[in-house]
Amino acid sequence: MSRIQILKQSITHGGTDIMVNAANSALQEGSGVCGAIFRAAGEEELQKACNEIGYCHNGDAVITPAFKANAKYIIHTVAPIWYDGKHHEPQDLYSCYRESLDLARDRQCHSISFPLISAGIFGYPMDKAWHKALQACHDWMDANPNYDMDIIFCILDDRIIAQGRKEAGNLGISLH
Repeated sequence: MSRIQILKQSITHGGTDIMVNAANSALQEGSGVCGAIFRAAGEEELQKACNEIGYCHNGDAVITPAFKANAKYIIHTVAPIWYDGKHHEPQDLYSCYRESLDLARDRQCHSISFPLISAGIFGYPMDKAWHKALQACHDWMDANPNYDMDIIFCILDDRIIAQGRKEAGNLGISLH
């Protein structure tokens, strides 16, 4: 049975089959979560794999090996920058989660760890980011009832965790 969890832990220590990187469209190493994932995987090897892919559009996702990271694969999804919610940001953010989950399923993986995509330096309002994240994951589970997936949001900040739990309650989504 699939489930959604919000845990206080680093995404690089999650031990899931897949870890998701909130990437830039050029798939270049960044700061924050992206930088931590690159360091965990081995910056040179991961950057080489990303360079071979070259580019990824907003809302899309691509996959690379995890190299030295504690996972089988890393999915790189290009998150939207928040402007005002009227430039396809909600649709693109929803797509980041759905595309990532589809790639994980296609690789027969059964656990995936996400950061809260777009809520950091990309400026997406936290409550809205949680809403789209949880909605997309819940919808994916409904569309794939016979596929077991552990979906884990790896968050280090208690305030962000509390907001995620609140939003799950608002949406009627049970967290495990």
